[in-house]
Amino acid sequence: MSPIHAYLTFDGNAAEAMRFYEKTLGGTIHMMMTVGETPDAAHFPPEARHRIMHAALAYGDGMLMASDTMPGQTYEGMKGFGVALTLDTVAEGKRVFDAFAEGGHVGMPFEKTFWVEGFGMVTDRFGTPWLINGGKPLV
Repeated sequence: MSPIHAYLTFDGNAAEAMRFYEKTLGGTIHMMMTVGETPDAAHFPPEARHRIMHAALAYGDGMLMASDTMPGQTYEGMKGFGVALTLDTVAEGKRVFDAFAEGGHVGMPFEKTFWVEGFGMVTDRFGTPWLINGGKPLV
């Protein structure tokens, strides 16, 4: 069975977000294609050409994928979900949490909980909600 992977939608800043996630998570972008680079580029309006049609970032055993909305589409932001990360150490969890918190919004500070050594909830500056676990499970 295939693992579940997150697919995020941005409003014109998918490339910037995915490069930030690549750096912060220590992953590798395997694909980042703009609308203008697709074989069907002529079928899209010129203002869509620099938007991301598809991006894929591999990190650990996971995959984070993304694209941009097309010009004229209503973008309502990201809501009703969170991307959960489990990192091996509290220090790594805190480092990632702090990077995502810079310019973002902390929903729950990164701290010890009853289930793990460190946990926090943060929405990064791109609007992606994250639930970050770091360290050993306590239950």
